[in-house]
Amino acid sequence: MKNILIALITAGLFFAFTTETVISADTKNFQVKKQPEIQQIKPMKPVKVKLKRSAEGKYSWDLSGDNVDEVVRIDKRLKKLLNIE
Repeated sequence: MKNILIALITAGLFFAFTTETVISADTKNFQVKKQPEIQQIKPMKPVKVKLKRSAEGKYSWDLSGDNVDEVVRIDKRLKKLLNIE
């Protein structure tokens, strides 16, 4: 039983030291480059729609978002879906 335990500890230490040297060798050659064109790209925020329904059953909504074209497109789509206009 002691022989198996010693063998497992030895194997564990062997793998720990060999993987550490491989990892440290890879990190020495690693360089970080800054690319300004990538830093300026921001993901588009979705248009937020707050849909309201009155007691008479009529719908209204508030739209908010960064892209005006997208807000207008969604406004037209809501009007078409709700048969307004």
